[in-house]
Amino acid sequence: MSPIVETVPMRRLGFSLARLNFGLIIFVLLYAGIIAIQPNYLEAGLIMNFLRRAAPLIILAAGQLYVVLTGGFDLSMGAVVTLVVLAASLLINGNPETTWPMIGVLYLMGFVIGLLNGLVVAFLKVPSIITTLGTMLLVNGLALAWSGGAARGDLPDNFRELGRLVIHDVWLIGTLPLAVVVLVAFLVLAWWGLHGTVYGKRALAIGDNARAAELAGLPVAATRITAFVVSALAAVTAGILVGGFSGVSVNAGRGLELQAIAACVIGGAQLLGGRGSIWSALFGALSLFSLFTLLNLAGLPQALRDSIQGVILIAAVGASAWRDRRRT
Repeated sequence: MSPIVETVPMRRLGFSLARLNFGLIIFVLLYAGIIAIQPNYLEAGLIMNFLRRAAPLIILAAGQLYVVLTGGFDLSMGAVVTLVVLAASLLINGNPETTWPMIGVLYLMGFVIGLLNGLVVAFLKVPSIITTLGTMLLVNGLALAWSGGAARGDLPDNFRELGRLVIHDVWLIGTLPLAVVVLVAFLVLAWWGLHGTVYGKRALAIGDNARAAELAGLPVAATRITAFVVSALAAVTAGILVGGFSGVSVNAGRGLELQAIAACVIGGAQLLGGRGSIWSALFGALSLFSLFTLLNLAGLPQALRDSIQGVILIAAVGASAWRDRRRT
């Protein structure tokens, strides 16, 4: 009897370890490295500040996940972030009374960009990587032309507070950045969209085999269009936080689209669709941002950090392909 009693818990333990998110493991290891260099990163205040700075990337990864699950990519996210920051500074121009109406305009702009991406991919059958690459160039060009290629306008305090405001005297954690509240709210909505509705099952089925899903009567076009709209709205939300935290810059969204894709893959999402969850985006983005923080604390120059980011992207894609072959 004893061998059987001992074997069952071991099997359960192995099953639990197998289900543990790979991105979570990487995040824990990298954050341990951060703590080894700066032990005060164990304090609640610095943890909250870490989450505040990581919030835009996590939101972008969650939005990108919707597109990745359906078998596509959205390379226009970084350009949308830049457009949001520049457009907000020009439209609001320091007038706090127009902040909220103009934020509504920013979301409308993002909706239109996502809708156009989705329509081109769904009905013209243009590959998403080509469609969104074109959109990235178009949106970047329009944003720079609008601003004259330089940071202009002004962001009022009530806009900046979305990225910088910190609520004090919060029970247990002491301080709570408003950006973390926005992050949690967005993740709850994104989780509900993928795991609390039938949409998530449709997205996974389309990413796994779009032709079979179409023959089964699933709304392939509508599902893909929705994914690109969610991705663009996520980019608008991230852009608002980036502008609030860092101010106006013509390079506000530079490289963020690749970071979002890498985060999804590191977290375990299948690159060509069919597998993934919000946890993939969350833990992958936390891992990536932990690495950037660790490299920054180590004092590496920006050029070297960019090179390491490229290596990480290649390694993440290779690891994803290797995991897919193993499962097959």
